[in-house]
Amino acid sequence: MFASLCIALAILLGIAMEANGVFMLVAPEAWYFIVPGVTATGPFNQHFLRDIGLIFLFLGSAMLIGAARPHLRVLMWGAAAVWLWGHALFHLWEVAVGICGPSVIVQDFPAVTLPAIIAAALTLWAIRERATR
Repeated sequence: MFASLCIALAILLGIAMEANGVFMLVAPEAWYFIVPGVTATGPFNQHFLRDIGLIFLFLGSAMLIGAARPHLRVLMWGAAAVWLWGHALFHLWEVAVGICGPSVIVQDFPAVTLPAIIAAALTLWAIRERATR
């Protein structure tokens, strides 16, 4: 039952990241103005947003591939977790050096820090699962 929950969570996270990536690629300006707090991070840059959209497509694909292919799970989920944690730590660094106020930590949590936590937890679960086989 727990394994099914982990796989479902990975699929949900993968689909969410894929959807975010597609949104960033198809409508970067709309994404920029719709997502709370983004406008405070700097001026609109279509090229940059589309670059990040591609990254989110890769992250979503990694989560979905890991869900479908148990032998690739640690590699795929681990790679996604590394990038997501780097992203989350960068957001925290911006607060630490005064680029953003502390309220950003709470605002960013659902879309920045929580996915990193989930991806790391899923990767740790996958490592344990592989070790018990």
